[in-house]
Amino acid sequence: MQTLKVELGDRSYPIHIGEGLLDRPELLAPHIVGRQVAIVSNATVAPLYLERLTRTLAGYNVLPVVLPDGEAFKNWETLQTIFDALLTARHDRRTTVIALGGGVIGDMAGFAAACYQRGVNFIQIPTTLLSQVDSSVGGKTGINHPLGKNMVGAFYQPGVVLIDTTTLNTLPERELSAGLAEVIKYGLICDEPFLTWLEENVDRLRGLDQAALTIAIERSCAAKALVVGADERESGVRATLNLGHTFGHAIETHMGYGVWLHGEAVAAGTVMALEMSSRLGWISTEERDRGIRLFQRAGLPVVPPEDMTEDNFLEHMAIDKKVIDGRLRLVLLSRIGEAVITDEYPKEVLQATLVADYRALVDQLRG
Repeated sequence: MQTLKVELGDRSYPIHIGEGLLDRPELLAPHIVGRQVAIVSNATVAPLYLERLTRTLAGYNVLPVVLPDGEAFKNWETLQTIFDALLTARHDRRTTVIALGGGVIGDMAGFAAACYQRGVNFIQIPTTLLSQVDSSVGGKTGINHPLGKNMVGAFYQPGVVLIDTTTLNTLPERELSAGLAEVIKYGLICDEPFLTWLEENVDRLRGLDQAALTIAIERSCAAKALVVGADERESGVRATLNLGHTFGHAIETHMGYGVWLHGEAVAAGTVMALEMSSRLGWISTEERDRGIRLFQRAGLPVVPPEDMTEDNFLEHMAIDKKVIDGRLRLVLLSRIGEAVITDEYPKEVLQATLVADYRALVDQLRG
């Protein structure tokens, strides 16, 4: 087992990474304050791991809360299901809410924990690669709004993040690739040697090699923990973690939540960020193509939806958490391994990026 720490003063917490951690009650007990525990999961993950986690929590009063699966259910109505269950079972302020699932479950369970009786104990047990390397770490919780992704929520840190890498053995291939989008992101924004390692090991990761997965998860979590420790509420450097997300969130919102997986939209959005960085002269076309090829090898889309127009993108991007005083800030690359947040770019460069022929670019790389 590897253990990292998110340094946030008296709210610091460990991230445990390893095989078989779901069966180790000693890793959870120090972070459970009472006898009541609510495990929030979904209809896909619960049949696989809910009973196993319940056995690990023998001696506690366990309340299972099973939600429908999918980004389309990350809304107020489903959030109320969690509150209804907690209130009906008379859970008090000493309850502990445990998120058992992917990013949607983690975000909603965390938001429920932040709100219930003005804040109760919270634990993250992520079961998808994307949630293990990204959404379970850092305390971002929330739900989607029809006009924008993750626009309603709270910063609320967990007491511990428990990453059992064997849960990835039941993850569908498409979901695994979606998680790799966020892993690749860390190499692009802050760790060029890691990007090189990913190029050498992406096939092992897609083949569920446990040793390779552990390295990728640990390296990703370490990068995020460092950034979160320096900027918990995204007032500065933490926004660099959103490389490709402004374009990607626009894709998710326009297409309908769940049509494109979050990681798929981030991959296509990051290709757009690479293209814009290249058009600004900050990275070379060779560096842009390096990123595109790695996303392709990870099984991810690198072309945005053909039916999305420049106006579609601009409409959705205008409702983005990085918009300040009416100016859209974007996360771009000044070089491979270094991201910048900027609103100082020629409007025509953004427009050219939005209408670029990405399919022709991919065909050129293939040729």
